[in-house]
Amino acid sequence: MLRTDIPGAWAAIRAALEAELGEAISIDSLTATWNIAQRVAGHRHSADDVLTAAYAVERIAIAVAVVPRAGPVAACLDRVLDRVLDLGTGIGTVGLMVLSRLGPEARLVCVEVQPISHRLLLANIAGNSLAERVEPHLGDLRELALDRRFPLITGSPPYFPLGTGMLPEDAQKAGARFELRGDVADYARAAERHLADDGVFVFCFPTPQRARALAAVAAAGLVVHAYRDVIPRETLRPLFTLFACRRAPAELHVEPPLTIRYADGRLTDEMITIRRGFGFEPTGRE
Repeated sequence: MLRTDIPGAWAAIRAALEAELGEAISIDSLTATWNIAQRVAGHRHSADDVLTAAYAVERIAIAVAVVPRAGPVAACLDRVLDRVLDLGTGIGTVGLMVLSRLGPEARLVCVEVQPISHRLLLANIAGNSLAERVEPHLGDLRELALDRRFPLITGSPPYFPLGTGMLPEDAQKAGARFELRGDVADYARAAERHLADDGVFVFCFPTPQRARALAAVAAAGLVVHAYRDVIPRETLRPLFTLFACRRAPAELHVEPPLTIRYADGRLTDEMITIRRGFGFEPTGRE
């Protein structure tokens, strides 16, 4: 959500980034209390990020038998979920949104390969005073080998194989959308290496490529426990799917589709509820 009332500290961050990068930067609301700096002409925060983060909180809460609620989740989940790993974190949107729903003791570890996105990630960590809670890594997730396992792992793999569309000229956009440095199978393998025995791996991927995502998860030795298609607007086909994976075998649960907007363009009641979980109240302009 674009901010028009930029706090002084964030105005200074924007000015510094614009001077360093030589391009326009916007400061936008990530949650009701946290902000993010983004390139105006770059890859930007989207509904995919919001719904992946919300689904991750929902599915880990189900895994530990806690019902998620608006704001920080119940105290017992805070004790269980003390660390989160976000793969291909970009500027930090999914990982930070998940972290915002957890208690103050929770920590986020994230890995991003693109220097420009990693630079913005560092700015977003600093701007939200999260240096003690977030551990950023600049590197390739295919080579990630941490000495820890995580009860929750999130990821937003690039959607398109090379050769299936026109590659954007902008390097950040190209890396976020096309499989230049890893694909959904690489994300699944990285998740398998770092997932706790009873952990959950949540990611999103295009619905038309659902079979490819399911195959990638299975090949990595994980099991899709549930998935949910996302419809951008009533009457349209599903655009992407949210997946929840674990180690233990289980019967696949196909959840009813989630619709973002009614046919007239208004946010659906469910989407308003999801946004409320991150502190946003309806404004009448959705």
